[in-house]
Amino acid sequence: MKRAQPSVDFAMYAQAIPLLLRHPSIFAMPLLAAVVDLLIQQITPFFTDASGGAGNFLFAIIINLVYGFCFGVAVIAANNVWRRGRTTFDEAWEEGKHKAGGILIATIGFYFLLYVAQYAGQLLGNAIVQIVLQIAVAFFLIYTIPAAAIGGMPGNLAIGASFRAVRASLLGTAILAVVFVLLWFYLPDFIVNRFALGLGVIGYWLVHAAIKAIVLAYLAFPFAKQYDDVAFRGYW
Repeated sequence: MKRAQPSVDFAMYAQAIPLLLRHPSIFAMPLLAAVVDLLIQQITPFFTDASGGAGNFLFAIIINLVYGFCFGVAVIAANNVWRRGRTTFDEAWEEGKHKAGGILIATIGFYFLLYVAQYAGQLLGNAIVQIVLQIAVAFFLIYTIPAAAIGGMPGNLAIGASFRAVRASLLGTAILAVVFVLLWFYLPDFIVNRFALGLGVIGYWLVHAAIKAIVLAYLAFPFAKQYDDVAFRGYW
């Protein structure tokens, strides 16, 4: 007999905002990732301009790994808040360090497939197709980093764990994937291109980094809650 799909927790997207404000330590790792991203973006041209941009992808990989690990730690902290109503930076950091290998490998798999989808959309020259492809990949791999961070899955098993969690909550996963793609890939550019252009180059990038840090810290809550609901509460 096929198990019924769990109900979708729409309230968690609103609840995440006050929870994040009450636990500002969760901003720490996303902010660190955004700062590292900003610094690498600034120094990359010094190493790659002479070769016509060759090697940019290496710096992009470093940035993605930093974001993946920092997001994994933020997800651990957010999961502690959902489960126990509290968290500390130290306990999330220590747990993240123990699971760092799995989180980093899961991050590589996730971003590799996501950028394949993005590149395919660019080749087709259609922005709508690009968004659809990104959402499709995000849909099936959406729980990869939470599976490594919360579930402690080795990196090579996190993708399989994500597939199983997707099957357990198709609608909830679809909503989470759409929220992730829109907030992470499009919201920062949308905001800075309309409200921060008059701040100069430095101001532009500082605002962009700040927005990405806020978005990443916010996303840790729905990611943690959704994965915890489907992976540990009997929906397999």
